[in-house]
Amino acid sequence: MAALHLSLALLLLLPSTPEATSSALLGISYGRVGNNLPAATSVPQIVASLGVGRVRLYDADPTTIRAFANTGVELVVGVPDECLATVSTRTGAASWVRSNIAPALPATKIAFLTVGNEVLTGVNSSSLSRYLLPAMQCLHDALAQAGLDKQVAVATAHNLGVLATSYPPSSAYFRKDLLPMLCPILDFHARVGSPFLVNAYPYFAYAEEPTRVELEYALLEPGHAGVADPETGLQYTNMLAAQVDAVYHAIAVANSAAARAVEVRVSETGWPSAGDANETGATPQNAARYNGNVMRLVAQGKGTPLRPAAPLRVYMFALFNENMKPGPTSERNYGLFKPDGTPAYELSYRLPQDNTTSSSGGSITGGGGYNSHGYGSDNGGYYSISAAATATLGWWTWPQVAVAACVAVLAMAL
Repeated sequence: MAALHLSLALLLLLPSTPEATSSALLGISYGRVGNNLPAATSVPQIVASLGVGRVRLYDADPTTIRAFANTGVELVVGVPDECLATVSTRTGAASWVRSNIAPALPATKIAFLTVGNEVLTGVNSSSLSRYLLPAMQCLHDALAQAGLDKQVAVATAHNLGVLATSYPPSSAYFRKDLLPMLCPILDFHARVGSPFLVNAYPYFAYAEEPTRVELEYALLEPGHAGVADPETGLQYTNMLAAQVDAVYHAIAVANSAAARAVEVRVSETGWPSAGDANETGATPQNAARYNGNVMRLVAQGKGTPLRPAAPLRVYMFALFNENMKPGPTSERNYGLFKPDGTPAYELSYRLPQDNTTSSSGGSITGGGGYNSHGYGSDNGGYYSISAAATATLGWWTWPQVAVAACVAVLAMAL
C-alpha cells in the first residue's frame, strides 16, 4: 500500500488536449544515472502495476524506448545536449528522427521531444545556445516530413535562471542577454502549439534562506496564507504557482503575441529526501509533504492565480534515487522510490483512481541523458540549486541561481 501511495503521482502531461484529470496533468521523470537501477525491461511492469500512463525520459536510449513498446505508456523522449549541433541541420534532424523515433512507432507511444535541457543557462550555454532553436525547428520539420508532427511535438526545458527578476511575479522579465534567443523560441512555440517548459524547485528557495522563506510556503502546504503580489493583488498561497506566473509575466513582456498562445508547464519539480549537513530541509518528511502536496495541487485541476482556467501541469522529479549523479548528496535522493523499487518514503496523499492514458494525449519532458541540477552553472533567478547569489525581494530573500542543469549525456547510441 505504501508503494501505491507513492506511485499514483506518476502520470505525465498532455500537450494540448482538453482533459484535466490528475492523471493527465501529473507526470514522473525516469532518470537513469545510476548503476543499481532496475533493468529498463522491468520498469514498464512497475509502471503498469501502479496505473502509470506517462513517463518522461531524458534521452533516446533504444533499450528503454523498446521496453515500453505495446504497453500503452506514453513517452517523452529527450534529445540530449550532445546531439544539438547534429540535429540543428535538416539532414541531421531527419537522420535522428529516422534512427531514434520512427522505428519505435507505433508500438511505443511517443508524444514529445524535448530538445536539450536548460541549454540557455547551463555550463555549456556559450557553445550550445546557438544550436537550440535551429535544432527545435529542424526536428519539427523532420517530424512533419515523416508525417509525425501531429503525433510528436517539440519543446525544450528551461532553468528558471532565464529570468532576470522573478518576485513579485508581476515584475518578472527575462534576462536581456537571452532575449535574442528566447523571443524566437516563443514564436516557435506559438506557431507549432507546444508549451514553454520550466524546471521549478521551491526547495532551493527555502534551502538558501530558511530563516526568511517560510517552509510551509515552499512545501505548498494547504491553508498557508501566502504572499500577495502588490501590483496585481493576486494572492499566492504556494511558491510553485508564483514561479509559474513569474514565467507567464516574463513571456508577456518579451513577446505579447506569444503570451496569448503559449502555455507554461512545469517540466521538473521535486524535493530531496536526504542531503548534506548544510542542505537545510532535505529530509524524508519534507520530501513526502512537498511531493504529496504537488499531487494534491495538480489533482485539483486548477490553474495559477494569473491563469486560473489553465490547469497546472507538472512533472514530478523523479522515479528513482540515482546513485551516480554528481554534486551534493541531495542530487542522489530525489526519487520517490529506492532502486530496489521500495518507497523512499510514504506520501500522505493518494491521487484519485483516474490513472488512465488517452491515445490522443501526449506528454512533456526535459532533455538530456544526465539530469543534473546545474552545479557549476551560472544563472540568475530565485529558484536555485547551486544558489551562488541572493536577491532581496521585499521582506524575503530568495536564492538567485536557478536549477541549471546542462546535461552531459551517458552512453547514447545513435
